Amino acid sequence: MVVLARVRLLSANRRVVRGAEGLWIYRLLTQVEPEAYGSKLAYVLVEASASPLVRELPERRLALLDEAVEVAKALGTSNPYRAKMLARALAARQREREGRPAEPCHVRGAEA
Repeated sequence: MVVLARVRLLSANRRVVRGAEGLWIYRLLTQVEPEAYGSKLAYVLVEASASPLVRELPERRLALLDEAVEVAKALGTSNPYRAKMLARALAARQREREGRPAEPCHVRGAEA
């Protein structure tokens, strides 16, 4: 499964693979190499929480954001993306709890 995830990641030819495929790839690879893939998983989780597919599922959005926070917290303090991803996940979770709309993640330069 890890080899398949890496092949899909390489064949995507993108900096960050998004959507369901990205969630699958980064969840799997984060189990094997958390410091290498954890920040991308956190990024994709926050992005997925703002997806129209989960717009009417507040508990699903919150679960995705809780997972993003946990993944970001688990990154080593020396990881250069830890603070950025943790701040982004915490802010998105706070907005969700306050009932405010999610902000889009795909701003140029915002990717992990």
